[in-house]
This record gives sequence, C-alpha cells and structure tokens, in this order.
Amino acid sequence: MKHLLPVLALLAVLFGGRAAAAPPLPGDSVYNLPVQLTTQDGRQQMLAARRGRPQLVTMFYTSCQMVCPMIIDSLRLTRNALDPATRAKIDLLAVSFDPAKDDVATLKSYAEKRKLDPRIWTLARAEPAQVRQLSGVLGLQYRQLPDGEFNHSSELILLDAEGRIAARTTLIGRLDPAFVKAIGETVNKP
Repeated sequence: MKHLLPVLALLAVLFGGRAAAAPPLPGDSVYNLPVQLTTQDGRQQMLAARRGRPQLVTMFYTSCQMVCPMIIDSLRLTRNALDPATRAKIDLLAVSFDPAKDDVATLKSYAEKRKLDPRIWTLARAEPAQVRQLSGVLGLQYRQLPDGEFNHSSELILLDAEGRIAARTTLIGRLDPAFVKAIGETVNKP
C-alpha cells in the first residue's frame, strides 16, 4: 500500500490535465469543420488542431502560374510587415484547391522551390469534399476548368486563435496596410 500511493499521485498528475476539456468552440469558428489536413511533410492533423494561435490562411494550387504565386508572395509580404513580436505569434496555412494533383511530394517540392520555411508555413491538402467545405466557410469560390486549371478567389484571411474570421483582404500582389493593422490588433488583443 505504501508503494501504491506515489503511483496514484503520479497518475493523478499525469492525467489530471486531461480531465479538463477545452472550452467549446464558438459557433462561427472555422475549426468546427471536420477537415483533416495532410501537410507538405506528410503529417495529418485536423484543422481544429491549429486552435490556440492566430492563422493567416489562403487557398491556392501548386500548378497555378499566375495568381497563386502572387498569393503566396502576398502572404510572405504581409507576415514580413508585422513587427517581430506579432510575427512570432502567427502561423501561415495555404490549402490546395487541387488535392488530385497536389499530393505530399508536390506540396513539399513547391515549399522548397519557393523557400517556404516549414517552421512557419504549412502547405496542406484535404479530400475534395473537405476542400469544398473549407472554401465555402472561408468565403472563397473556385471551379475547375476543362483544361485542369482553376478559377478562384484570391484572398488572405486572418483567423483568430479560436478560428473565427477576424479580417480579410483581396489585395494581392502588394501590401494591404489595413490588413496588417488588423492582424496586429487581433494577435495582440489582451
């Protein structure tokens, strides 16, 4: 019995933190979607696993030669315009419109070619039905053309730590100062 008490105390410490469930997500949280992402490193995670840190989110596809490189450049430009303290508190997520072509190897190659640091950038794919759901909730439209290319919305979206859309910009190819300000205000909100 004397040896059982320390073991029980250790178990209480180890599992005590798990007993407290996370508070429920707000009803307007994107994280309510049951979307499973597969990253450029082959890791699988539910979209909701990103809860707790603000995210700059966009959608793109790797074979796009026109607008998508500008979207990625705009995301990089926006992040770089943030002060270092704010920059350290935010993650970047780009989800493919084209999961049929954008497999893990393609996403990884794209990230390497574009010099997207995997500690900061997550390129991801999801199943087609989940891509459609995510784009709908984010308010991004897309459709595949007969030649395999896509017509799509071009936006950067800020999600707060709970996955609510806090700000967005359609200004692609150059910096949107109002969007940068909104990021700072959201990320550094007390």
